[in-house]
Amino acid sequence: MARKIQKTTTSATAAALRSSGGMPMSINVQSEIGELETVIIHTPGAEVENMTPKHAQRALYSDILNLPLAQKEYEQIEHVLSTVAQTFQLKDLLVKVLENHSEKVALVERICRNENVTDYFDDLINFSPNKLATCLIEGLPARIDNLTAFLNDDYYALFPLYNFYFTRDASMAVGRQVLIGKMANRVRLRESLIMDAIFRHGKLFATSVINPYDDGANRPEVLIEGGDILVARDDVLLIGNGSRTSSQGIDFILTQLCAQREEGRKYVLVQQLPDTPESFIHLDMVFTFLDRDACMVFEPLILEDNRYETVLITVDNGRVARIKYVPDLLSGLKRLGIDLEPLICGGREDEWTQEREQWHSGANFFAFAPGKVISYARNLHTIDELAKHGFDVIPAAAVVTGKANLKKTARCVVTIDGSELPRGGGGARCMTMPLRRKPVKWNG
Repeated sequence: MARKIQKTTTSATAAALRSSGGMPMSINVQSEIGELETVIIHTPGAEVENMTPKHAQRALYSDILNLPLAQKEYEQIEHVLSTVAQTFQLKDLLVKVLENHSEKVALVERICRNENVTDYFDDLINFSPNKLATCLIEGLPARIDNLTAFLNDDYYALFPLYNFYFTRDASMAVGRQVLIGKMANRVRLRESLIMDAIFRHGKLFATSVINPYDDGANRPEVLIEGGDILVARDDVLLIGNGSRTSSQGIDFILTQLCAQREEGRKYVLVQQLPDTPESFIHLDMVFTFLDRDACMVFEPLILEDNRYETVLITVDNGRVARIKYVPDLLSGLKRLGIDLEPLICGGREDEWTQEREQWHSGANFFAFAPGKVISYARNLHTIDELAKHGFDVIPAAAVVTGKANLKKTARCVVTIDGSELPRGGGGARCMTMPLRRKPVKWNG
C-alpha cells in the first residue's frame, strides 16, 4: 500500500511542477475558505511505524498508529484533494531542494548542529537526494561503534518526524508570504528547518519567507504553530494563544504586520486557549471556518462564559493602534463584517458528546471551497449537525470512485475514515498546508 501511494503522489507532484512551466509558483492565501488551487500534503510513512509506546509521549501522540490503516485512511484525503486542486507531496519538494548541492549542505549542517549530531554530517552529505530526504523524515539509526553509543537508550541519531503528516504547523501561507513555525517542542524543529529550505529554494515557489528562528536573539519564548493561525480575510487574522503559540509569538507576527507598512487597517483577533486537555493544543481544534457565513465551534470554549479571553488588535498604517477585549470570537468577527452562524461540534444536545467528538478533531474542518469541507466520518453527531444545516454528506469513497461530483453540490462535507489518523492528534485541517486559494466573493 505505501509503495502504491508514493508512486501516485510522486507523479502528482511532478505534474504540478510541470504545470508551472518551470517558473516558481506564486503563493496566495487570503482566506480559510477560498476555492483551493494548490496544497502541500505528506503521506505518513515509515516514520510513523518507527514509533514505540516508549516514544509516543515524546512524539506528542496519544497512541501509536497502525501504519497500513493510517495510509489507507490518508489515501482518501489525498484522492479527494487531488480531484479539486494541485497536490504537492512534501518529500518530493524536499528532494528537489537536496538536488542543489549548496542548499543540501546548508540544510544538513543546520540540522546536524541543532540536533547535536555533527559527527554524522559526512555520512548524510554523501547520501543521494532521495535517500537523504528519506533519512531526514523517517529517521537515521545511530552508529553503535563505542561503549557510550551501545549504552545509549536512543536507537536513533536523527529521530523520525512522527508528526510531519500534519503539514499545517511547520509553515503557513499568509497572503503572499510564508511564515515558518517556531515549534513548541524541539522534537518538531527539523520540520521547520525543512519547510524553510523548501520555501527559500527559489525555483519552486515565489514568496518571501518570515522565520522567527532568524531572529538574532532566537528567543525561546517566541512560539508559533500553524494550527493557531487562521486567515479569516485578507485583512483579518485569527490567532490562538496557548501552549503552542505564545503571546510573544503573536507579538512577533504583529511586528511583521507593522513592518509591511501597508496603508489601511488590519486586524488580529486573539483567542486564549487552555493548556489542557491536549486536544485543545491549537485554535483549529475548537474553531474552523465552513463557509462565508458559517463556522464549526466547540461550544464550551467559544460560546459559553469562561476565563479565556478574546482580544481584538487593530494595526493601522503600520502601527498597533488599539488593543481591547471583545466578548468572544464570533462577536469580534461580526464587528469586522464577518457574521458567522456557529455549528456545534458534537451537536447541541449532549455536553459529553461534544467533548468526545472534539477530542477526535470534531471541530477541525478543512474547507476546499466555500461551504465544501472535509472531516472525519467518526464524529457522527457533528456530521449530523452539518446535515441539519444543508450540507450534503458525501463519503470520500464516493468521490474516489467517481460516484459523487463535488461540483454539483452547493454545500457538502466529505467524510474520511478516521480510526488511526486521529491518534496523532489532528484532523483534516492539520493535514493540509494550502499554497493558493481563489478570492472569496464575500457578498456573493
